[in-house]
Amino acid sequence: MVSPARANLDTQLTASADANASVHSAVKPLAFDFLDLKAQFAGIREEIMAALTRVMESQIFIMGNEVQSFEQEFSQAFGAKHAIACASGSDALVLALMAAGIGIDDEVITTPFTFVATAGSIARVGAKPVFVDVDPVTFNIDPDRITPRITNKTRAIMPVHLFGQTAELGRIMAVAQENNLVVIEDAAQAIGATYQSEFVGNAGHFGCFSFFPSKNLGGAGDGGLVTTRNPEMADRLRLLRVHGSRKKYQHEILGTNSRLDALQAAVLRVKLSHLEEWTRARRSHAERYRELFRQFDLARFVAVPEDAPSGCEHVYNQFSIRCQDRDNLREHLRARGIPTEVYYPTPLHLQPAFSYLEYAEGQFPHAELASREVVALPIFPELTEEQQLSVVQTIAQFYLF
Repeated sequence: MVSPARANLDTQLTASADANASVHSAVKPLAFDFLDLKAQFAGIREEIMAALTRVMESQIFIMGNEVQSFEQEFSQAFGAKHAIACASGSDALVLALMAAGIGIDDEVITTPFTFVATAGSIARVGAKPVFVDVDPVTFNIDPDRITPRITNKTRAIMPVHLFGQTAELGRIMAVAQENNLVVIEDAAQAIGATYQSEFVGNAGHFGCFSFFPSKNLGGAGDGGLVTTRNPEMADRLRLLRVHGSRKKYQHEILGTNSRLDALQAAVLRVKLSHLEEWTRARRSHAERYRELFRQFDLARFVAVPEDAPSGCEHVYNQFSIRCQDRDNLREHLRARGIPTEVYYPTPLHLQPAFSYLEYAEGQFPHAELASREVVALPIFPELTEEQQLSVVQTIAQFYLF
């Protein structure tokens, strides 16, 4: 007997096709971009152009009121005590490490399944990244594996809220407090996500955010921000981003040049006012994906990300599924105009840049398996139901026929 889900799939696949045509020829996927930033811009064009004109007419491009106002608005939106804008998400991590005084001969525990900037920031300040395997369901750092990796050189833990899903902050903070460690949250992909009803970036000693254009809150270029509850650390961060200078040509500490441009701040102020609406759309799309995968009875082949547990909120910077025969599936989708991305095809402990750490394949099996099985599907706010149906329909064609 044919299951209702299978019958539903057959109906949808053949509805527009000739009765004698094959299922394969009946499927007509929609070709579209993985992330449609043009659609986003179209909806806020007038606001963006007015903001850019405001900055151009002021001719104040470095720091100034735009940056200060954005920092204040960010703090108000996400309950941050102090918000310090900087040039990029990568710099946000470096500045947090510098502010904490972490450097040569220190160790920082983090995950190998993340973007290179996470561990790269640790290496850039002279410290040693120490990797811990991930939870196979959430892809976030496994708190149970942290304590065995702590040594007398360990100074910090850098959890990543991967794909917009919060890491287990409660358990991580407990380990950190027990061992007197700093916690630097890499929240580059998780702006607006919550853990136990508190926004990410507020539980740890520092929260680091990215405004790269593909992020949920993306600028018209690079940008970043660091949050902290500690006023002394906030003051230090403000010094570090401007060459350690509070007064022109007087340098209290050695810092760097990592300022957020006023033009970027102006763009981000506009987008921040829309972020809550966009986040709701991403969550709605995620639920629709889950429902479509259920309807098409694909659980044997695909594991979809479940929504966050009670008290937590996922913001779906990516919607990454685990699947069988990932690379052939991607080629099947690509040939039919369906875009996908892989975050991340090689875990950091196997990257040439970190070969000096002398890790070997097989040391972090969950991260390595994830790198072979995950694929991200489109989930931008303007994504249509028709586009989502096309994505899942084409995946169903690959596995079921």
